[in-house]
Amino acid sequence: MVICAYTQRRWAQTCAAVESVLSQEPRPAQVILVIDHNADLAAQARRSLPGVMVLESREPPGLSGARNAGLRSVSQPVTVFLDDDAQARPGWLAALTEPYRSPDVVATGGSVYPLWPGPRPRWLPPPFDWVVGCSYLGLPEKTAVVRNPIGASMSMRTRAALDAGGFETGLGRVGTTPLGCEETELAIRLTASHPGSVVMYVPDAAVDHHVGSERLNSGYFLRRCWNEGLSKAAVVRLAGSSAGLARERRHVAAVIPAAFFRDLRHAAAGNLDGFMRIGALLGGLAATVAGYLTGRARLAARSQARHPALPAESIQSPDPAAVARKE
Repeated sequence: MVICAYTQRRWAQTCAAVESVLSQEPRPAQVILVIDHNADLAAQARRSLPGVMVLESREPPGLSGARNAGLRSVSQPVTVFLDDDAQARPGWLAALTEPYRSPDVVATGGSVYPLWPGPRPRWLPPPFDWVVGCSYLGLPEKTAVVRNPIGASMSMRTRAALDAGGFETGLGRVGTTPLGCEETELAIRLTASHPGSVVMYVPDAAVDHHVGSERLNSGYFLRRCWNEGLSKAAVVRLAGSSAGLARERRHVAAVIPAAFFRDLRHAAAGNLDGFMRIGALLGGLAATVAGYLTGRARLAARSQARHPALPAESIQSPDPAAVARKE
């Protein structure tokens, strides 16, 4: 069981996350709190959290590196991850690990419910709840196969994840920079390296995820969508567009249009919330697509810089006179 933390600002939430894990039935065999390059936080955790192994990450800074440090330190066949600002509900751990009865399951993910600092934002469309790290409209309502879990609540077979190379440190959140997709890319690699294997989404494995007030404005929303697009471009480069965009195609083709027309009906009936959600749907989609296209362009430019094309004159046909002289 691994929880990753990086800042004292979340100390109360981190303690609540640890407590929610320790109160699970059955209790986890091992609980590791990975501290991401913050010696003061590590010292505080060692003083205050008995029964928890506090590990200072020596991996590259960021959530991916911290998760890799946890993966390499666990002693159990399955590694479970919980965000430091999430709290597991009773029965979460048992439900999340139950699918491993099947040898085909290499990873699982649970449902993530938002803990808002106040009322749910009226303008936030449910298909975009992933912006605040939570389950979103379009996910299965019953246990089912999915491409990837949500990082706030997930698990994977430890040896398989390590053999696949762990989390890609070029992806994922570093501090407050709202990047992501590291769990997506690893899940794709995991299933690709084990033909016939699957990732299971288990709605009954539920956690509550704190949503900070700083995430409840249009600026953060658009920035998070933009960065998601950038991250998706990197995933496509690593995993290919077929796997890297499979879920996104369905979301854009079915889930978002359904939400758009539903809110359009609300707006036509005079509901101003419908107008706001339509604006967020269109703005979020545009920002994500723009981020993706920008990411693809940046990656193409970097690739060209590393492998420049040969000058035109170097591939011209030889001078016939020069060839004749050699003969």
